[in-house]
Amino acid sequence: MLFVSAKVSQFALLPQGQPERERRVTRMVEQMDKEGFGNCTNTGACSVECPKGIDLTNIARMNRDFLKASVTGE
Repeated sequence: MLFVSAKVSQFALLPQGQPERERRVTRMVEQMDKEGFGNCTNTGACSVECPKGIDLTNIARMNRDFLKASVTGE
């Protein structure tokens, strides 16, 4: 989940990534679920163990974007 959230955050912070932001996060989370990636909560355990040092704020951003996309129907 950390790697998916890092990619979602990367595109979400770029101006070019805004038009497809909600659709992208929805599709990436759906694919992550299909592939059987494990979930990481906001407790920070996975961030501490991450070999790449991916920050927990990426997961928070992905969860926020996914919730927004779910509510708006993307």
